Amino acid sequence: MLVRLPTVESIGIIRAMKAKELIRRRIPIGDNAFAEMALWQLGGPVPPCDHHYKYRLALVFGGRCVVRYDNERGKGDHRHIGESEMPYEFRTVDDLVADFFHDARRWIDEHCND
Repeated sequence: MLVRLPTVESIGIIRAMKAKELIRRRIPIGDNAFAEMALWQLGGPVPPCDHHYKYRLALVFGGRCVVRYDNERGKGDHRHIGESEMPYEFRTVDDLVADFFHDARRWIDEHCND
C-alpha cells in the first residue's frame, strides 16, 4: 500500500533565502581587544523578528566576549552585557551599530580604567 507523502508547502518548510552581506569587519581595539561585526540582509525575517536582518556584533576583550548584540531564530533581538542577557528593540541598522558601540564604550570605560 502506498502512502501519499506531504508536500514541502504542506509541512511548512521555509526554503533557503539568499542573504546579502552588508558588513563583515574586525576592528582592533588595543592589544587584547577587538570589535567584530557581521550583518546580513535577508529575504525575510528571522522569527520572531519582524525586520529582514541577521546580525552579530561583539566586543571581545582578553579572549572573552563581553558585549554582544545578536538575533537568532526563536529568541529574536537581544544583547549580552557581561553575563546578563536582555531583549533589544531593533529600530534601524544605524541605531543598532550606534547602540552597540555605546554599550561597548561604556563597558570599556567601566572595566579598563587605569
